[in-house]
Amino acid sequence: MRVARVVTGTRAQHTWQAAGVTSVVAITWVTRLAGLLAIVSTVVPMGRDVRGHVAKWLELPSEATTAAAAVALVTGVLLIMLAAGLRRRKRRAWQLAVAFAALLALSHLGLRHVFGAGVVSVVLLAGLLGTRRYFIARPDPTVGRWRALRVLLQLVLAGFVLNFALLSVAPARMLDPLSFADRISQSALALTGVSGPAVFHEMWFEDLSASIGLVFSITGVLVAAYFLLRSAEPAPELSDDELARLHELLKQHGDRDSLGYFALRRDKFAVFSKTGKAAVTFRVIAGVALTSADPLGDHEAWPGAIEEYLDICQRNAWVPAAMGASELGATVWARFGLEVLEIGDEAVVDTETFTLEGRVMRGVRQASSRTKRAGYKVLVRRAEDLRPGELSELVHLAAAWRGTETERGFSMALGRMGDPGSVIVTAEQGGSVRGVLQFVPWGDRGLSLDVMRRDRTADNGVNELMISELLLFSRENGIDHVSLNFAAFRALMEQGQRIGAGPVARLSAKVLHFFSRWIQIESLYRFNAKFQPRWVPRYLVYPGVGSLPRVGIATFEAEGLGGRSPWLRRLLQR
Repeated sequence: MRVARVVTGTRAQHTWQAAGVTSVVAITWVTRLAGLLAIVSTVVPMGRDVRGHVAKWLELPSEATTAAAAVALVTGVLLIMLAAGLRRRKRRAWQLAVAFAALLALSHLGLRHVFGAGVVSVVLLAGLLGTRRYFIARPDPTVGRWRALRVLLQLVLAGFVLNFALLSVAPARMLDPLSFADRISQSALALTGVSGPAVFHEMWFEDLSASIGLVFSITGVLVAAYFLLRSAEPAPELSDDELARLHELLKQHGDRDSLGYFALRRDKFAVFSKTGKAAVTFRVIAGVALTSADPLGDHEAWPGAIEEYLDICQRNAWVPAAMGASELGATVWARFGLEVLEIGDEAVVDTETFTLEGRVMRGVRQASSRTKRAGYKVLVRRAEDLRPGELSELVHLAAAWRGTETERGFSMALGRMGDPGSVIVTAEQGGSVRGVLQFVPWGDRGLSLDVMRRDRTADNGVNELMISELLLFSRENGIDHVSLNFAAFRALMEQGQRIGAGPVARLSAKVLHFFSRWIQIESLYRFNAKFQPRWVPRYLVYPGVGSLPRVGIATFEAEGLGGRSPWLRRLLQR
């Protein structure tokens, strides 16, 4: 289900990419076209002599034509890379695109290209100069031009040294003997694709030398361009002052959203509305400024906080996205021109109506009874009521039972245990803890499940027993509703399993069932459904279809379900 996009009144003037969007999109596509034509015109010889013969008129040597071809090829690839940065209004992408468009136009003269690709590069240059004011996004301050330059020099030097070593050890049957100065000259010229003083007797050896030079130089340019263009991905951490302000907003308005408390994760940034009555918290992953749930505070002040957040995204070339927004939150986000997609449902149990009696609860009732007979005892306590040293023991056990190297969860996980007001549920057998749950506050009269772990050798039914006891405890202690796990794509699964479901619904259910082998989709849905909850829809907010793959990667990485591998993240950080 998709919430309709609503952009009315003056709010339409504040969409996250309102000003100059048509011009930016047009420049992006012209840049891609210029890059593609440059590559094709270099690789495919047809059309090089269509008109002009400028290379002959200028009496350029053949080496210059070869160098022009290498420059055109690399520049074409770079322009295609730059298009993504231009689409996100990066200032540095614009600067590089201007330089490369001018360089590409000159290189086409050496290739005898006056029309076609050469004309497109000139049009691109004029268009870039005319739209300069729209490119305002800042580069990554943690990387900068010096790291890009260092990477470029390292790779170029590696190619030079490797070529020099090959020329130094090559036998006389492969090439004529070279002096030290000639070897340096040949190795340097190989980086540009230009022939040097070496006289080769083996064609494959000449091709190898040229390939090594070009591969290392082109790779150096491309990798350096990546570092110049990538968006900032700073390490977030809420300050004590920001945390106190967020706590105050939750104290005043925390009853509205069951996921509000998870905004207090330390690994986030916080941006507040000018009035201070609302805030958005987010983390930057893969160029996406990912928020979780709804903004905090008074919902009438949400637009002010969202405007501040979108302004930061635009200035840093970050893609705005919200994971797990409520229907009200998704409606407010949609007013800023963002798209909304329903991604699943949150299971919420009303404790007043919860009971273990009846046929529908037989499975939970039997699982609870079985574990009780096996000697399990459940304790439900506030975090501040734990005995000294017990919390650290539970943290250690929860980490040992996690089963993955990284902590999973972002939109429905706090990342720590023992906050004041949290409720800790433990299942003990023979004096040893075999399972633990943590619930964080949901306003004054609610709880939200945060941590659910158990010993892998524990009996089946331990989790059902702990949740049942928690729900009964909640009803007796003034807690009206408890939020359990999130069930991704629940509606799709239910529709596909109904009698008479259409082929699309059945196929969707089968696909979800297939991916449930690696990601807990169907199992979480079935576990939540045991407690007869009411289902509250949650939504993903994103700028458009083109940004959805990037947003998906960021979301999976934030939730600990995939995304970029740890070694790749470490490599990019270095």
